Amino acid sequence: MAKDDDKEDKKPAAGGGDDEKRAAAKAAGLAKKAEKEAKAKAAAAKAAAPKEVYKRTAPPRMQQKYNKEVIPALQKEFGYKNSMQVPRLLKISINMGLGEAITNPKVVDVGAEELGLITGQQPVVTKAKKSIATFKLREGMKIGAMVTLRRERMWEFLDRLVSFALPRVRDFKGVSPRAFDGRGNYSLGVKEQIIFPEINYDRIEKVKGMNVCFVTTAKTDDEGRALLRALGMPFRA
Repeated sequence: MAKDDDKEDKKPAAGGGDDEKRAAAKAAGLAKKAEKEAKAKAAAAKAAAPKEVYKRTAPPRMQQKYNKEVIPALQKEFGYKNSMQVPRLLKISINMGLGEAITNPKVVDVGAEELGLITGQQPVVTKAKKSIATFKLREGMKIGAMVTLRRERMWEFLDRLVSFALPRVRDFKGVSPRAFDGRGNYSLGVKEQIIFPEINYDRIEKVKGMNVCFVTTAKTDDEGRALLRALGMPFRA
């Protein structure tokens, strides 16, 4: 019996190895969890930290041109007694209609992204105001995107449009001088968004057009035409 007792004492305790494995696995799990929490805290702190914001040191080039060159020229041409009477540019509205969104809703997201790259401002997705059965259109369906630019972004967009984008149009002979609404506002149709240097030609799925509307304080079309021509809009002769 004494020999049997000695044998029993020499046997390893049941489940001792499994407990060690469980403890090691638990410790590894806690270490991974702590590492994930540390990474999450670091990411949150990075996101909360104030980002470096670009601060403009001078007004946009086109705005300087308007103040120094356009105002005196129009004041002399139309005989304005006060510089505040000279027509000025209020805003530029860019609208991109995407009829394909009825069958392919992803087109709206792509179009909005491209419009944001072109203008430097987050676009607003436009929705259908009423249902049209002929076009399989339902009320509230996303069918386009639009942006309204004012102040510095407006001047910067106008500068890029007349300096870089329009000259890249194939067989460009100038824009129509008649597309005014009778109150000095001008509308311009762009057939291809690839004329803007911000768009990567290799990444686009389909060529899209857009309407660009220039809203001015001019009372007549002649005043609005003279304003845009002085700002560099290439009207056809």
